[in-house]
Amino acid sequence: MLVGLTQIRGVGYMFAKAILDVLKINHNQSVGNLSDEQVSLIENTIKNPLSSNFPPWFLNRRKDIETGDDKHLLTSEIEFTVRNDIEREKTVGSWRGYRHMYGLKVRGQRTRCTGRKGGAVGVAKGGRILPTKPGESADKDATATEGEQPVAEKGVEKKDVTTEKKVTTEKKETTEKKEQAK
Repeated sequence: MLVGLTQIRGVGYMFAKAILDVLKINHNQSVGNLSDEQVSLIENTIKNPLSSNFPPWFLNRRKDIETGDDKHLLTSEIEFTVRNDIEREKTVGSWRGYRHMYGLKVRGQRTRCTGRKGGAVGVAKGGRILPTKPGESADKDATATEGEQPVAEKGVEKKDVTTEKKVTTEKKETTEKKEQAK
């Protein structure tokens, strides 16, 4: 019975135990064996605990800001009111609002070494490395751009990149001129 009541959002173990004690229902009884009368009593007590003489400190929403009343919130009302409270603090510009805005700890916890989330820490790798040809170094040839020459390794011939490019462009130009002449 206790576990069944705690499945309702907003009803904890102590609140469920207090409800069953006030209504004088056996804690070990299964939920399926309850009478309709008992089910309706439990529902009414959960919806309005103040009518069953629960103390105000037992409720989860005391001195509501809009109404000033003591309430006990259930299911989606909890998420809705918490979201509204946070938005109100942000618009007012309170300290808690600023902390919520920037995703920092709100309740005075230390932040020097804990609570770090987001942004990766460490060294980011550089650009892509191209596949290598036999006898060539991958990191040296991948970084060579036009006008630069790759550094030769021991035992490997040094090639002139700029002269090879000039020769290929000159060949293209001569073939284009011949085609235009025809």
